[in-house]
Amino acid sequence: MQIILTPEILLAAYSQGLFPMAESANNPYVHWFCPEMRGQLSVADMHIPRSLKKSVRQMKIKSNPYDIRINTDFKSVIKACAEQTNSRTETWINPPIIDAYCKLHELGHAHSVECWQNDGLVGGLYGMAIGGAFFGESMFSRRTNASKVALVHLVARLYHAGYEILDTQFTNEHLEQFGVYEISYQDYMKQLEPALLKPCIFDFKDISERDLVLKYLSQQSYSSNKS
Repeated sequence: MQIILTPEILLAAYSQGLFPMAESANNPYVHWFCPEMRGQLSVADMHIPRSLKKSVRQMKIKSNPYDIRINTDFKSVIKACAEQTNSRTETWINPPIIDAYCKLHELGHAHSVECWQNDGLVGGLYGMAIGGAFFGESMFSRRTNASKVALVHLVARLYHAGYEILDTQFTNEHLEQFGVYEISYQDYMKQLEPALLKPCIFDFKDISERDLVLKYLSQQSYSSNKS
């Protein structure tokens, strides 16, 4: 039986720890997943490699001219995440998933962090938010470190807005450099249930992206020195 991914069904599923994936881009069927162990990244203290810290500090400088934008081209981001590349020959993002998350984006629940260069989209990520929880879905990169830069801007945004959870669903080698860790489904739900009730605004505009990241890195340095 084919699952119809309505916004209501998706919001209810994520609230219970489930998320959808397709077997491939060409397969119209979607399956629900609920891992016994959940991948997580720390919102307040995500590990950022030293070279990447240097890169994000140099944003807007001629040597690193990436421009970070929020929610300006969500559909292009999710389609880019669904593209098959030399390093990613299979994808779990099919047309029903693209359509469903675009609807969630229109309702203010799905968001994109985008990395642009010379008015071209060169990297980014997308995910969905409920209350104080953000569920990362996928990322892509067409230039060096573009998706990594987008991830740093994501976590800085989540921290500034008061989010408590950054769920990665699974762990992988790419996320290990950022300190990804696992918790049991039971512990995940204990953290998720109160976080869902916390009012957080993702698409705020009271601070520039550069200042947002510099502020986040400063608080990380302060916490590290204090400890």
